[in-house]
Amino acid sequence: MRLDKYLKVSRIIKRRTVANEACDAGRVEVNGKVARASYDVKVGDVIKVSLGQNERSFQVLEVTEHALKEDAANMYKVL
Repeated sequence: MRLDKYLKVSRIIKRRTVANEACDAGRVEVNGKVARASYDVKVGDVIKVSLGQNERSFQVLEVTEHALKEDAANMYKVL
């Protein structure tokens, strides 16, 4: 699954366009490297998102095409 779509489906970022813009601006890193929106997310990847003053890291636990609001938090672990 593409990185921008994963960020949206897992509800780390609310809108896919915002996720895409964050990737283009270099504010999203995967495994310590700046990643593009087209990066293919895999289980075990560590995603670091920097928006404004906030900097958060997540470990990917599962990748699913669709997730309900209740299940979205099970897709990652906050580091």
